[in-house]
Amino acid sequence: MNYTLITGASSGIGYELAFQFAKNGHNLILVARQYQKLLQLAEILKADYNVETVLISQDLSHPNAADAIFGLVSEKGIHVNYLVNNAGFYVKGAFVETLWEKEHELVQLQCLNHTKITKLLLPQMCKSKKGGILNICSTGSFVPGPNNAIYCAAKSFVLSFSEAIAEEVAEFGIAVTALCPSGTKTNFQNFDDRKESVLFPIMKASEVAKIGYNSLMKGKRVVVPGMSNKLQVFLVRFLPRKLVVKLTSILVKNGK
Repeated sequence: MNYTLITGASSGIGYELAFQFAKNGHNLILVARQYQKLLQLAEILKADYNVETVLISQDLSHPNAADAIFGLVSEKGIHVNYLVNNAGFYVKGAFVETLWEKEHELVQLQCLNHTKITKLLLPQMCKSKKGGILNICSTGSFVPGPNNAIYCAAKSFVLSFSEAIAEEVAEFGIAVTALCPSGTKTNFQNFDDRKESVLFPIMKASEVAKIGYNSLMKGKRVVVPGMSNKLQVFLVRFLPRKLVVKLTSILVKNGK
């Protein structure tokens, strides 16, 4: 049977992506730390869309997480057609003050384990010439992020990696899409004290997930949801680098 594997599926964009794939007939491998939340999600998806689900309770910040996930999938003889690298978390604050342990976990998750699981699953996609990869990046992928340095650096890595392998596997008919949202209503960040504006909209996770799914199926490589977000990313190309860093610092401090 063919499956889609989604990391960080218990909440936020990953949760909503599970619905997008399920309603389009994909069986799912749902990965997250909290098994009970995955179980609740699986019951809803089964009732609403009659899809099969495999649940894996795994913290992607652990060094051997990718190998553990691949091992379980292989034992079940499952072929993964689509991979969604979504799991992530946020470390905010001045680099001299933030905890190295949390930053190490962030890099392990975003840069190492998501790359490793891609390394393990991509060959079979290329062999079957069917499938795709959706990597959840950020508008922060396009800028250095003072007071958010490791997160933005990690997301920049993911964006660069996505674009590179997209070109490599195009000949096999495999799509690789980097989805780069800005503010999104999820459990990922607390936006309770943040005022939405025209310049800095806060999108619903369901909206971002729908854009991500459709973009992957259309074979798009880099997607920035929302017109104002697209405009900001476009303008960054023409501003002096030093000014971009200054503006990003102000926005992060103000919770934008």
